[in-house]
Amino acid sequence: MRNSEIAIALSKVTKFYQKFQALDNVSFEVKRGDFFAFLGPNGAGKTTTINCLTGLSNHQSGEIQVFGYDTTREYIHSRRLIGLCSQEFNFDPFLTLHQLLVYQAGYFGILPWEAARRADRLLERFQLTEKRNCKHRALSSGMKKRLLLCRALIHDPEILILDEPTSGCDLELKFLTWDYLTQLNKEGKTIFLTTHYMEEAEKLCKTIGIINHGRIVRIGDKKSVLQDKSLEAVFLEVTGPE
Repeated sequence: MRNSEIAIALSKVTKFYQKFQALDNVSFEVKRGDFFAFLGPNGAGKTTTINCLTGLSNHQSGEIQVFGYDTTREYIHSRRLIGLCSQEFNFDPFLTLHQLLVYQAGYFGILPWEAARRADRLLERFQLTEKRNCKHRALSSGMKKRLLLCRALIHDPEILILDEPTSGCDLELKFLTWDYLTQLNKEGKTIFLTTHYMEEAEKLCKTIGIINHGRIVRIGDKKSVLQDKSLEAVFLEVTGPE
């Protein structure tokens, strides 16, 4: 890795969808080994930031680096370092769980025998071994969430990016996912998490970034952000006499 200390670095990144500006000079860094929460309302620019970071979407200006590799000019190097867990269940409907993971590993040049070993280990870790020969349509939504994590981790990336991984989960699955992510971070993974839940960010993360209308509102360690009085708001609903 060219830069072993800064996992993710964005500098003045701007992104337009036709005339709509989704990102406006977004700049921030995520250190190696950090657990970074990226917060903001719907439409704030969280998923767009992830798409630009992973090469799923082009940005008009600015620079994005992953461990010192430019995500545009050195896409292959940067993409190998990232595991992406998206919101959508975009699995091949004709493959079993085990086959899905082996095929995914192949995109990163992992040999079939090694890919099969990794797939078995991940399915066991995420309690999916009994479903290894099933297709994803036979899974519950919670199992599919775990399969997304397995797929993101199959090539053993340095960075794990999760786009609202517990959205729609019941409490049991949410707490189970939190335990998985905490353990992965302790093992050295840099985790970049988008979420709507402040409780989730407060429980898991070391650093918090807040984005709104495509602009960074606040970046800092968890304690300082949570204590920032300028981010507090009070909403009053006033109704007339009945």
